[in-house]
Amino acid sequence: MKRNKAAEDDGSMSLTGHLKELRNRIAVCLVVLVAGFFLCLSVAGRIVTALTDLGTVYNYTYVYIAPQELLLVYFNLALVGGVVLTFPVLAYEAYAFCSLGLSRRERTGIVLALLAGTVFFLLGVAFARFISMPFMLRFLIGFSREVDVAASISIQQYVSFLLTVFLIFGAVFELPVISVLLTGLGVLKAEWLMKGRRVMIVAIFVLAAIITPPDIVSQIMVAIPMIGLYELSILLSRLVMKAKQG
Repeated sequence: MKRNKAAEDDGSMSLTGHLKELRNRIAVCLVVLVAGFFLCLSVAGRIVTALTDLGTVYNYTYVYIAPQELLLVYFNLALVGGVVLTFPVLAYEAYAFCSLGLSRRERTGIVLALLAGTVFFLLGVAFARFISMPFMLRFLIGFSREVDVAASISIQQYVSFLLTVFLIFGAVFELPVISVLLTGLGVLKAEWLMKGRRVMIVAIFVLAAIITPPDIVSQIMVAIPMIGLYELSILLSRLVMKAKQG
């Protein structure tokens, strides 16, 4: 979307111009989000199949216990998928609206932060999908072998569980990006991260014990990458501080 020509000439824009641009950009976001929603809705069955396949290898079976439950699952997945699919457009529209009042260095920083945040979030989701989730599902289904109870899982609860785990790991993997941003803003110092290393390692293992089944292998497989992310946060924070001082 092109900015008002008058605004480009003198570098400013009236309040009315800002409101018009905001309205136009919100309209673009809504259009692409709706388009993404219906596109994902058209393949929602395939997405559900891909998610349920994670559990079927461990003998999970799925049911829906309300007439509308499966339809709601489709809608929820379509909404989440629509946001993910159209995120580049949404991020660009937000950036383009805010960039007029930012310096070149600030604009570059925002672009890099968005790219890094996206990459680390996807890495977190991939880690949950290919490493943590198989351990969790295998451990949880193991309880049914000790009692005469069949594991027939509500599809809505199952999908909600998976999406929650993906979101948690995606957010955890944002730690280095957040550390860089806070260091750049002067809110955080690398020395503070180094001094709090022992406390954070204990906190990481506690968090790993909370978000994983209570077996030591799963906890270690979650905790080790989180500790690695914390160490990476310290390194990046130190580099940012050196760059600021230089």
